[in-house]
Formats: sequence, structure tokens, C-alpha cells
Amino acid sequence: MKNTKLIAGVLAGVGVGALLGILFAPHSGAKTRQKIMDSGSEFKDNVKNKFGNFGNAVADKYEGMKNDMKDKANTAKQEVKNSYL
Repeated sequence: MKNTKLIAGVLAGVGVGALLGILFAPHSGAKTRQKIMDSGSEFKDNVKNKFGNFGNAVADKYEGMKNDMKDKANTAKQEVKNSYL
């Protein structure tokens, strides 16, 4: 019984909220949809840029670590050669 009352209350709240949203909407439907689409595009571009920057940072870090490891390996190789000469 409790669950049914809770579900009914939630559905009633959603219905009232939707009705009030439609009644008090500041713009027409077409204008509101365009604003939503513009916001979505802006959000998509921001996320795309942030992931691109993150990817570039990871690639740069990887290259730096790879170069450091090559340098260390070459130094160790040179030390081994020098110790046998």
C-alpha cells in the first residue's frame, strides 16, 4: 500500500510540474527547442574539447616517459659497455 501511494504521489508531482512548466513557459515551443539544441551543441563542443585536451596531455606524458626510458636504457647500455672495456 505504501509503494502505491508513493508512486501515485510521484506521478501526480510530475504531472503538476509539467502542467505548470507549459503554462508558465517564457518562450514558444520552437524557440525553447532551439535554445535546448544550442545548449546541447555547446555542451557537446565543451566535452569534445576537454577530452581532446586530456588525450593530448596523456599522449605528451607518454612520449616524455618513453623518451626518458630510452635515455636511461642508453645510459645503462653505455655504462655496461664502458665497464667491460
